[in-house]
Amino acid sequence: MKRHRIFAVALCIVFAIILSACAAGTNIAQTPKQNQSDLENSPAAPPSATAEIIQPTETPDPYDIRVREIMANMSLTDKICQLIAIRPEVLGGSYPTVNISDEIKEKLRDYPVSGIILTIVNLKTREQTLNLASELQAASKIPLFIAADEEGGKVSRLMKVLGTTKFNSMYSYKAEGSETAYQNALTIGTDMLSCGFNTNFAPVADVWTNPANKVIGERAYSDDYQEAADLVSAAVRGFSDSGIVSCIKHFPGHGDTEEDSHVEAAILNKDKEELFSGELIPFINGINAGADMVMMGHITVPAIDSKPASMSRAIVTDLLREELSYSGVIVCDSVEMGAVADIKEPERCLEILKAGVDIILGVSDLEQTVEHIKAAAEKGEYSLDDLDLSVYRVLMLKAKKGIIPL
Repeated sequence: MKRHRIFAVALCIVFAIILSACAAGTNIAQTPKQNQSDLENSPAAPPSATAEIIQPTETPDPYDIRVREIMANMSLTDKICQLIAIRPEVLGGSYPTVNISDEIKEKLRDYPVSGIILTIVNLKTREQTLNLASELQAASKIPLFIAADEEGGKVSRLMKVLGTTKFNSMYSYKAEGSETAYQNALTIGTDMLSCGFNTNFAPVADVWTNPANKVIGERAYSDDYQEAADLVSAAVRGFSDSGIVSCIKHFPGHGDTEEDSHVEAAILNKDKEELFSGELIPFINGINAGADMVMMGHITVPAIDSKPASMSRAIVTDLLREELSYSGVIVCDSVEMGAVADIKEPERCLEILKAGVDIILGVSDLEQTVEHIKAAAEKGEYSLDDLDLSVYRVLMLKAKKGIIPL
């Protein structure tokens, strides 16, 4: 009898071991090695219920912790505003905005936008510019991108007004090679930081292959795809080493168009294979070099989509985000431009966000645009998960660049 009891106990132990092994095998099957690797190498996900990545407890990411903390206290309006960057005049006050008013402070409290874009009319002296940037930051409950287009040559706000280091168009330096492109960008970025800016919508990654193209022209680094790619990647590294946020533009390429998207629809008559062997090469190099942002152009590529690239999910999400594996912040060119003027601003902004863009630049009707996007999100027409993911990307970039303190 005693032997039977011993045998029964032993049999139970064997069954327990088998069941444990089966359970372990099931867990391994549900989490294959490849998926685990993908998870570890993927960009951190937002704090949404459907896209959560649990951080390892032994090595918590301080940036992730800080961003989640901020997002936990944000309203839907706050989140939408983090997807919008504007000129300061949109906040009210006198034109042009050269100092901050009580009206601007109040509007920033109600509409905490992601960034402020300063143009040449906002700049008078270095001291005035620094004060304006400082006052804008102090008035905003979430630190701002303070941005400008500072490329060199004809597109240079600070060089023309504030006396920063003068550069001709980047095209004029192409024969001097990557080291010059790096040093030029390093100097421009350093100069911008000294004047209160933290973001530059540069470098241009378009390639000037169409002599009839006037909107890009000598703003490009080269008329050769590979040379442009080498120079753009060097410039991205230069901006990065200066500490400024960089932005390669105008995806998927504005250098072979004849039309100016500031005025009218701009057409790029290339198929995807042609894009990969030409226009996309500098963007790929810029992304690999660590570009913080990619700016979508309002350029229509009929072979891919009838919509402008900025409104095309096939180009923003399928091509840039998925095929090129870009995990950084995507912005769009100003929504005031003629190429997208046939749609009311709140509607065009919603379409741009639905395509996968993270930040809309140049919104002029702030209140109406925010309310339109908010209504769409509440009705399920714009995914709250997509919204959260965009906000997460934006705040993570601000945190990693030191714009948001830890």
